Amino acid sequence: MDKRIRIKAGSVEALAELNDTGTAQAIWDNLPIKGRANIWGDEIYFGIPVSIAQEKGQDLVEVGDLGYWPPGQGFCIFFGPTPMSEGDKPRPASPVTVFGQVVGDATVFKQVDPGTEVTVDKES
Repeated sequence: MDKRIRIKAGSVEALAELNDTGTAQAIWDNLPIKGRANIWGDEIYFGIPVSIAQEKGQDLVEVGDLGYWPPGQGFCIFFGPTPMSEGDKPRPASPVTVFGQVVGDATVFKQVDPGTEVTVDKES
């Protein structure tokens, strides 16, 4: 079964597909999740009630990747360069576990302001 989620942040809404990692399963099992958007370059992140060890940590990710940042129990949405980037690829502050990918254009998240409520739920 495909695991598809819906991410809503203010007026922005996107679908994403989770991969087959243990991290993706742990997040799926805890949905729905709500948080407040923190913005770091072209990345949104917020804390979630999931605590899981690093799994295949990556320090360079793709636009549209969803990452889990273990030090802050963070759900990260990458939609462009971050302050750590050297070029156009997003670079997290420290390695993240990539657990999914936004379907379509992830740059819609550029419209999200800091503090916006973000809701992540299973697609119905």
